[in-house]
Amino acid sequence: MAKFELKLPKMGESVAEATITSWLKEVGDTIELDEAIVEIATDKVDSEVPSEVEGVLLEKLFNVDDVVAVGQTIAIIETSGDNDSEETAQPMVEEIKEDKVPDEVIAIERSIEEVKEITSEVKKSSSGKFYSPLVKTIAKKEGITMDELESLVGTGLENRVTKNDILAYIENRGTPPKVAVKEKEVSSQTVSQETSKKAAPISLNGGDEIIEMTRMGKLIAHHMVESIQTSAHVQSFVECDVTNIVNWRNKVKDKFLAREGEKITFTPIFMEAVAKALKAYPMVNISVDGDKIIKRKNINLGMAAALEDGNLIVPVIKNADQLNLVGMTKVVNDLAQRARTNQLKPDDIQGGTYTVTNVGSFGSIMGTPIINQPQVGILALGAIRKVPAVIETSEGDFIGIRHKMFLSHSYDHRVVNGALGGMFVKAVADYLEAFDVNREF
Repeated sequence: MAKFELKLPKMGESVAEATITSWLKEVGDTIELDEAIVEIATDKVDSEVPSEVEGVLLEKLFNVDDVVAVGQTIAIIETSGDNDSEETAQPMVEEIKEDKVPDEVIAIERSIEEVKEITSEVKKSSSGKFYSPLVKTIAKKEGITMDELESLVGTGLENRVTKNDILAYIENRGTPPKVAVKEKEVSSQTVSQETSKKAAPISLNGGDEIIEMTRMGKLIAHHMVESIQTSAHVQSFVECDVTNIVNWRNKVKDKFLAREGEKITFTPIFMEAVAKALKAYPMVNISVDGDKIIKRKNINLGMAAALEDGNLIVPVIKNADQLNLVGMTKVVNDLAQRARTNQLKPDDIQGGTYTVTNVGSFGSIMGTPIINQPQVGILALGAIRKVPAVIETSEGDFIGIRHKMFLSHSYDHRVVNGALGGMFVKAVADYLEAFDVNREF
């Protein structure tokens, strides 16, 4: 028999960990190839981890609600294959029993016992906070109690205490606080820093209701704040006449459905225009890594989709510039449907290079969306409205009813200046306004 280590697969860019939400198999259960074993959740998608082999589930290494890093082994599966390492290991064990135990083995066993002692004494807190084995080890060696750990505000994900946090605490431990000579000498900056560390308590009335944020809601909130703190957000707005598109879609939608078996919405038409604009302005299709710019080869469009619980998820249209309108429509409809039914796979939400969100679907005429890191731009599509407009003709100007919408482009001013950001969104508008009403799909 052989043992196979099932590891947490990569979930996408910037996703370093996932939460175990449910085990679908128990120890001793038979597992087929590609059969789902465990359900996991990240801030981007809920998914299942399939087995890469056939066998029997031998051991589960994590419990529900545990946070697991990408690449960590989450389960051991026993397969029917040969395991040479186990066969060769047995004689060595017997030899050790008969002879003197080597010093190296004794040292290893002693280290294992020390780790067991540390982890048994410094356990997960009653409040549910997670502490890594490294943090627990440092706490044990320095004599830091669980109450002290509970008092620390970490800088890691979800305020977890990191190695640097606990080392900084140890360095300042026992240092008496500085006493101001005069109260007036306390600067407003110091006061603001202290108040930011501890928010003022919120008073509650008898009719108020406390609602716990969902796991995904907490993670999204964290990433939104992180994006604002990372990128210098600026916006450019363009009004776009989409009358030709509205008239064309009304003319062909029934024929399109009959021939392709798909409903054609405005979204694939807009995505097609965005892909063209990114091809014309490739320095918007970039990412930032420290002080380096990564110019993306592929144009992968993120498509923000609303879920039933009010959260958003961003499936990705890969190589969007290589799809015709029929292909784009099929991909958009497929991703939207699987997003609504929670059937997206990890690969469906990774690799995006630019994002489009439709705020018009909620009735908004424009918006200022937050950039999806590590991208540098996001386009918000406003609601399409009938408005009076000045129409220029060879016989003069006149007032007419047109279908118009606003395009709102948020971009990272660290690397995209106002000229580039403005020209890009204007190019999207130009492509849409020049849409051919006689076009065949």
